[in-house]
Amino acid sequence: MKLTRREPPEIGISFLDTITCGVGAIILLMTVTTTRPHVPERPVEDPRAAQISQLQRELFAERAVLAGVNAEEQQRAGAQQLSEAELKKVKAQIAALLSAQANAGRADQTAALNAEIYGQLKTAQQQITEEMAQLYAQKNRARPKNLIGGIPIDSEYICFIIDTSGSMFNYAWPRMLTELIEILSVYPRVKGIQIMNDQGTYMFPEHAGGWLTDSPGQRRAVIDKLATWNVFSKSSPGEGITAAVQQFYRADRKISLYVLGDEFTGPSIREIAEVVRQTNRPAGTGGPRVRIHAIGFPTQFANPPSMQATGIRFAALMRELTRQNGGSFVGLNSFR
Repeated sequence: MKLTRREPPEIGISFLDTITCGVGAIILLMTVTTTRPHVPERPVEDPRAAQISQLQRELFAERAVLAGVNAEEQQRAGAQQLSEAELKKVKAQIAALLSAQANAGRADQTAALNAEIYGQLKTAQQQITEEMAQLYAQKNRARPKNLIGGIPIDSEYICFIIDTSGSMFNYAWPRMLTELIEILSVYPRVKGIQIMNDQGTYMFPEHAGGWLTDSPGQRRAVIDKLATWNVFSKSSPGEGITAAVQQFYRADRKISLYVLGDEFTGPSIREIAEVVRQTNRPAGTGGPRVRIHAIGFPTQFANPPSMQATGIRFAALMRELTRQNGGSFVGLNSFR
C-alpha cells in the first residue's frame, strides 16, 4: 500500500506557541518597565518657619521706618544748613559790626578828651545872631537828623519781631540774618535789645519782658542763636507786634520795632492797627514812642497768583502800621 505524504500546514502549533510566548514576553517586559510620574516628596516642615517669617516682616518694617527717619533728617539738615558763601558773608558782617562797636568806644574816648573844645563851640553857638539862628533852623528842617535811608534811628531800644515759619526759615533765613546785621550796624550802641518771633515767643525766655544789655558779645550771641532758631509760628506777626508794644511801651523811652516777615494769616488788619494805636500813645506833642518799621521778604510771590494772598496782606498790614507809628516799610525784591 502506497503511503501518501501530506504537506505540512503553513502555520503549525509550534509557530503559534512561539508567537504567543513572544507576545507574552513583550507584555511582561512592558509591565515591568512601565514608569509612574515622579511625585516629589513633601518637604519636612521647619518648626521655625513662622518665627522666621515674623522676623522678616519686622525687619522690613524697621527698614521702612529707618528710611523715613533718614529722609526727614536729610531734609531738616538741608533746610538749616547755610551755604558756605552765605555763612562767610554773615561772618564778615559780624566782624564789621564788632569793628563798628570798637570804633564807637574810641569815639567816646575822643569826645571826652575834646570836652573843652566842645564847650567853646557851644559858647560860640549861643552867640550867633538871630538871622543866623533862623537860617540854621531852616536848614535843620530841610535835612532831618538821625535818618539813614529815610528811616529814623533815634531810638534807644530796638526789638526785632521775626517770622519763624517754614517759608521764612527754609527760603529767606540767610537774607533775614543779613538784614538784621545791617540794622544793628546803624545802631552802634543802644540801651537794650530784644528778639521775639511773630507769636511773641522770646528767643531768650529768661529775659522775657525786659531788655538784653547791648554789647559786642551779646550781639554775637544773638546772631549765633538766631542762625538755627526755628520755633513754632503761624505766620501772623500781629500777636508779636501787639505783645511787644504792650510790654515795652514807656512814655519816657524811644523804642523801635523791626518786623521781618513774609506773610500775614491773621483775621483782621484793622483790629491789630487799633490795638497798637490805643497802646502806642504819643508823648506830649511828639510822635509815637514806639516806632514800627518792617521789611517784607517776597517768598510768597514765587508761588502762583492764587497763593500770594498772605504775602499781599502782610504788605498791607505793614504799610498801615508803619504809617501810623512813625516808621518805614521796605519790600525786598528778592528773598535770597
